[in-house]
Amino acid sequence: MTLIRYRNNRELDTLQHQMNRLFDDVFSPTVGKNMKEFASIPAAELSETSEAILLKLELPGMKAENIDIQLTKEAVYIKGERVQEVVSEDQGVTQSEFRYGKFERVVALPSLVDKSNVAAEYKDGILHLSIPKAEDEKNKIVKVNIS
Repeated sequence: MTLIRYRNNRELDTLQHQMNRLFDDVFSPTVGKNMKEFASIPAAELSETSEAILLKLELPGMKAENIDIQLTKEAVYIKGERVQEVVSEDQGVTQSEFRYGKFERVVALPSLVDKSNVAAEYKDGILHLSIPKAEDEKNKIVKVNIS
């Protein structure tokens, strides 16, 4: 019986090469052929006061009518699409590092909210959401035991 040594280096090298290509495609400054429909996920900032939860999202270059906001007791769902403007030129080449396409972002909320009085404002590429807390969350006191 002959023993054959198993060499898994080839499989690991192939896997590493594929992962490197994936990260190069996703994080490169120019959008490749296969990434035309990919839009970056907007950055979010969440803060909490005693009365409300304040959420800000960076959505530069978008129109308010292209943003869809849905709210549940536990999370905020934001969908949108950044549409590329069509400019016809007789000559020349355009290179763009902008990302166009659809995005979807789900932000979990740290406490229960009152969905009836949400205020939203979109100004200078920033979406501001003010989400009031539910009444039972405002008055909630938790006793912490020390061991």
